[in-house]
Amino acid sequence: MQVELPAGQFSYVDTGEGKEVILLLHAMGRSASDWQPIIDRLGDKYRTIGLDLRGHGGSSRTGTYSFELMRNDVRDFADALRLSRFHLIGHSMGATVSILFAERWPARIDHLVLEDTPPPSGREQIPAPSPEAPEPVPFDWAVLAPIIHQLNDPDPAWWTDLGNISAPTLVIGGGHESFIDQTELSETVSRIPDARLITIEAGHHVHSTKPDEFASAVQAFLTV
Repeated sequence: MQVELPAGQFSYVDTGEGKEVILLLHAMGRSASDWQPIIDRLGDKYRTIGLDLRGHGGSSRTGTYSFELMRNDVRDFADALRLSRFHLIGHSMGATVSILFAERWPARIDHLVLEDTPPPSGREQIPAPSPEAPEPVPFDWAVLAPIIHQLNDPDPAWWTDLGNISAPTLVIGGGHESFIDQTELSETVSRIPDARLITIEAGHHVHSTKPDEFASAVQAFLTV
């Protein structure tokens, strides 16, 4: 499916007949299809919507990229689909976008799930990408440089504003096999008023490596 937003055409998947909506935001270089294992497991109980973020999947290659622009795209997308409130689940880059959305528009989120990503701290510096993709990739290579720049030099407000998040929040860590600093996940939880942390030893891609455990944890959380 496609929808016209202020930034251009955006692709998404929309399935399930449930009254409650889950909006899924993917990681860097991925697309909404990456969530298919979770859609398969939750789609019988929820309306599950996966958005291709700008520069990814079938969405517009806008040429301009930032976490804030992606956050605003999510707002425009939710408005276009008339989603006033929904559950928001994000992985990696999509989790950072989810954090910024929940900080800015907390009243629109029923439950927030963050998969193996805290707000970036800049403590670990990521090398700048090469100007051109070394091989064909299924996303706009131009996304990398500005997003990595923000990861290396993040806005401190992304951490300080965690207290604005009012939705119950579940942070799912990937454990010792993940490259993400798991202590930063604990710090994230400590700053959100109603948050908890669980660990699924699966590495960074928890939802695709252990989809049954991930889906079970999410479903239990959403029904509390």
